[in-house]
Amino acid sequence: MEFIEYMQASGHEELAVWTDPANGVKAFIAIHDRTLGPSLGGTRIWPHPSDEDAIMDVLRLSRAMTYKSAAAGLNLGGGKGLIVADPRTDKTEAMFRSYGRFVESLGGRYVTTEDVGANAQNMVWIAEETPHVVGLPEELGGSGNPAGMTGFGVFQGMRACAEAAWGSDSLEGRRVAIQGFGNAASSLAAHLVEAGAELIVTDIHDDALQRAAGLPRTSLVAPDAIYDAECDVFAPCALGGVLNEATLPRLRCQVVCGAANNQLATPEDAQRLVERGIVYAPDFIANAGGVTNVYFEIGQPYDREGARAHTATIYDTMQRVLAIADAEGITTAEAANRLAEERLTAARGHAVLDSR
Repeated sequence: MEFIEYMQASGHEELAVWTDPANGVKAFIAIHDRTLGPSLGGTRIWPHPSDEDAIMDVLRLSRAMTYKSAAAGLNLGGGKGLIVADPRTDKTEAMFRSYGRFVESLGGRYVTTEDVGANAQNMVWIAEETPHVVGLPEELGGSGNPAGMTGFGVFQGMRACAEAAWGSDSLEGRRVAIQGFGNAASSLAAHLVEAGAELIVTDIHDDALQRAAGLPRTSLVAPDAIYDAECDVFAPCALGGVLNEATLPRLRCQVVCGAANNQLATPEDAQRLVERGIVYAPDFIANAGGVTNVYFEIGQPYDREGARAHTATIYDTMQRVLAIADAEGITTAEAANRLAEERLTAARGHAVLDSR
């Protein structure tokens, strides 16, 4: 089975499956690596066409969470949850309470929060069944939707890439093409508008486009046309795999930096970006604001100022990644992986010493 081979090659610890037909639940949780701490990652609600697609999605995303937390300096491992359902029509309290029992069955090895298709109310329902959930509403002592901090972090990463591309981290007057206008993209857009940027936005949902249309200096394009938009920065903020052999030749930008996970369809696409002369912000470096936000909720009252200050360091981390890539002649994707792996290796070394 392809996913078993992928798990072995990627070092995954666990893949758990939960079915509850009475409540319309088919769900998967992947735990990649807990060297640095409990695995944390959002729960995605998405109607994958096959179980194989769903499993590979959750496996890839959990691995990315390990690297994201490691590179961000957080004491967390990588995990991810997925409920196979349509987030616009299928969500119920019973579904999420059932899923909460699934999370609870893992005994704290996995801590969940929001992801694509989920919201704070869904986390409240999950929390009825397990304490291993963060991203709860602020009125319940939680940090609320992490998308706001995700957008702030992407903005910091974009500033660092602008410095590398144009010698200044100012985004004033820059044209940013945003693919997907969900919560994280909306937060990013607010920071960009405040910074004086111009926006080109697309989304597959009309209500999202209507929200974007109300922003100053913003134009709308059809979903497929976003790849051809003449811009300074292309910001993928929807699903993964959008940077691939077919789309990369169409890009008319100098920087790629967005909130989406797993933006590269293949590792080779990072080299294609280099060959195009495009500065690429590795996704798990740029979008670490969300996991940073909920980290400051675990086991303590939520510390907003601490979360924001730590998220702001994405600017410095991105600069380190760009410097490593430049000095060693490797892609920024390879440089980001190296940064994360160095921290994991150091932690495993301590674990070996502690066990003797």
